[in-house]
Amino acid sequence: MKRRIISDILFTALMLLAATGLSFLFFHFGNKNSVNIAIVYILALILTALRTSGYIYGIVLSLFCVVAVNYFFSYPYFKVNFSLAGYPVTFIGMLAISLITSTTTTRLKRQRKAIAEREKALVEADREKLRANLLRAVSHDLRTPLTSIIGSASSFLENGQELTESERTELVANIREDSEWLLNMVENLLTVTRIKDVPDNQVKKTSEVVEEVVSEAILRLQKRLPDIKIKVTMPNDFLMLPMDPTLIEQVLINLLENAFIHSGSSEPVDLIISEEPDHVTFRVRDYGRGIDERRLPCIFDGQQASSSDTDSHKGIGIGLSICKTIIQAHGGTISVANQEGKGAEFTFTLPKEKEL
Repeated sequence: MKRRIISDILFTALMLLAATGLSFLFFHFGNKNSVNIAIVYILALILTALRTSGYIYGIVLSLFCVVAVNYFFSYPYFKVNFSLAGYPVTFIGMLAISLITSTTTTRLKRQRKAIAEREKALVEADREKLRANLLRAVSHDLRTPLTSIIGSASSFLENGQELTESERTELVANIREDSEWLLNMVENLLTVTRIKDVPDNQVKKTSEVVEEVVSEAILRLQKRLPDIKIKVTMPNDFLMLPMDPTLIEQVLINLLENAFIHSGSSEPVDLIISEEPDHVTFRVRDYGRGIDERRLPCIFDGQQASSSDTDSHKGIGIGLSICKTIIQAHGGTISVANQEGKGAEFTFTLPKEKEL
């Protein structure tokens, strides 16, 4: 606050000195037109009202301006003469200009501050909503597979001698499957932490080759899901985008994994990449049963599928919430729609690097 007051005082003094110096040039090297002098001081008043906070600086400057015009540029020069004709009108005019400009700019500054605070509150509310949804998703998604692991391990330990070889193998396979899924969940949670640690949820982006990022994501996913089949369609042109490659790989992995696990289809999952003038579009399309229409509006909010859904312990809520967070942090968009006869299609866009 103190620094702001000092800054406003210095700026007001600077405007007075600059206006007086410029007026001297006009007056002594020009045609000694008083109109030019008045315009210079009025400009100084307007700039001061725009730059400083409150009304006091403009009012004080208007007083000094009137005295300066009287002292330096009115006959007899270098003397103050308050009996000059039109002097009160000049004073009132400059004071009115200062008050009107200060009032208008102060109101605009307050409105701009209120809008900024409102936008900040909305952003914070969105963050809190996302955080709450993620916590709900985590509590569900972690509890169910952990219960399954404990149950399978208990059955193996307590009844291992009575089980057949195939039953024991099935229990161990279930434990491994749920453990791998929990590992993927932890990776997703670490991804969210990585974004939350950055101010304003903005990620550090570097220019990356799209084909390499896609290939790395598919290789990582195929290590976990050897049976997955993915058909990639993309332009022949060399595509580069500003992104955090690790985060975008996580988005692709989440979407491709969801399409493979939840679609109920044996058809390959399509990954279609297309280039637009200002962005690149990624589409993940499956040929399964699609998504319940009731879930589409809130599918990115971290809400869970109903308990009657198959594979409910591998709910897609948290993964899609993380995808939304990552894409928005990159300045892109993400959406989903059911394709008639083709299952579900998730679409996200990433903006291209702006040309200077």
